[in-house]
Amino acid sequence: MKRILTLLLLAACALSAREAFACTNLIVGKKASVDGSVICTYNCDGYGFASPLTYSAPGAHAKDELVAIRGWGPDATVHYIPQAPYTYAVAGLMNEKQVSIVETTWTGRKELRNKEGWLGYFTLMHLALQRAASAREAIEVMHRLVQEYGYNDTGESFAVCDKEEAWIMELIGKGPDRKGAVWVARRVPDDCISAYANSSRIRQFPQVKKADKKKGFCITRDGETMYSADVISFAREMGYFDGADTDFSFREAYGPMDWSAIRYCEARVWSFYRHHFSAEIMDEYLPFLNGDLSVHDDLPLWIKPDKPVSYRDIQNDMRDHYEGTALDMTADASAGPWASPYRNQRLNYEAPDGTKMFSERPIGCQQSGMTMVCRMRSWLPDALGGVTYFNMDDASMVAYVPVYCGINRVPAPFARENNHMREFSEKSAFWMCNFVANMIYPRYSVMIGDLREAQKELEDFYEADQSEVEKHAAGLTAGELADYLSGKTIAYTEKMMRRWGELARLLIVKYNDNGPRPFPAYAPAFIDAVKHETGERYVRKEIN
Repeated sequence: MKRILTLLLLAACALSAREAFACTNLIVGKKASVDGSVICTYNCDGYGFASPLTYSAPGAHAKDELVAIRGWGPDATVHYIPQAPYTYAVAGLMNEKQVSIVETTWTGRKELRNKEGWLGYFTLMHLALQRAASAREAIEVMHRLVQEYGYNDTGESFAVCDKEEAWIMELIGKGPDRKGAVWVARRVPDDCISAYANSSRIRQFPQVKKADKKKGFCITRDGETMYSADVISFAREMGYFDGADTDFSFREAYGPMDWSAIRYCEARVWSFYRHHFSAEIMDEYLPFLNGDLSVHDDLPLWIKPDKPVSYRDIQNDMRDHYEGTALDMTADASAGPWASPYRNQRLNYEAPDGTKMFSERPIGCQQSGMTMVCRMRSWLPDALGGVTYFNMDDASMVAYVPVYCGINRVPAPFARENNHMREFSEKSAFWMCNFVANMIYPRYSVMIGDLREAQKELEDFYEADQSEVEKHAAGLTAGELADYLSGKTIAYTEKMMRRWGELARLLIVKYNDNGPRPFPAYAPAFIDAVKHETGERYVRKEIN
């Protein structure tokens, strides 16, 4: 009798995949980081879901063993595919070999979705993480899987990274009744940073004349670009492209941009680049972000930063709301009386007179179900070298907790059973983080300093503790190391939960509306707007 295992695929962003402009990924090559780490990130943004930390154990499998895969929702069809001879352990979105895969959705040509395909993007990611020991192998696995079982989602970008390399892979299906997908993957130069945020970003790319017969796809001579053999011919067949092969642009063929993709998506990439490159040069792209394509019609796929970046820099990049730029969300009347970068409404809305309006869409946003910064380090044993800094809410409002890829169990506050969307629990990281965040959102400028203090306190502690962890880990057996790293991850998580409980109690006492301490004045931009709107009504008058 064939053994059947079920692959649990309650995807971190599956529920939000159809939300517009959800998720952001940042990427750092090993020579662009201060210590040689490869880094990739994921803000999984969407409304109405909690995204716990998942763990799947490693194991050898019999030849006749099958794995059951299903899409999102209780009514999704179950399919069975052969299990791999061996599957690696996966904690979150990093496996035991320090391979990480994160994603954003950009939809693209809607007619290319094949709803009969067996594999959605998150299923594809998880299967690749279980089966691949390197980023290159993960791309190859993803190609084979969609060729054999079909792909049922829309356009997707993946950061596929390991302890040596970072890759951008963009992929889209081939329409109803057609298996496979068309895709391009490019290696990010080691000394560069890159990002993507719900828009296709790969345009022209190096090409070869023939596909690799063994692998079934094309690989350039330098090995730094891979793509499906029919990526250009399929675009010609569908009428998306009719020029010379050398002029072919993946983005223009499969994910053409409109104003929304530029302002809501490319603007996030621009802001990230601006943190690590000349602000003066990056501000030359502001007309592009406003829809003027006369000088610039895209952003670079990657840039070399002015100086190497740290994983702590990247954690803070994930909290960005365009502060200090022309798009600063805290600097005008729309930020309200407490200079808030949050807009608790849809991106697109109408003024009372019918004027079509929009809100900025930053990297940091309140609807995140989880956030992670994946750090891969080649000079340490895999179990210790791979760390996912994780938490379950808006990156701006949480402390990133180190989760080692060598763990063998999930900390209780991050576990699925403790994070129910309709049931508050002090044992839930999702609810404790949301509890604190939702106290701060309405009075942001007044209260955010207390959160920043707690956030920095924890993240400083986690960073300082790493040398002791590495020292203690030396000489441990594989089993001892797994138990030790699991214990440290659990202890770190419990420390965060205690500190966030203290923060919640501090905020309600310190900022109680019946407390003795008056609030600071409203934000100047808001006061000016009130004055303009109300004229003389609130102007104080002196009576002689």
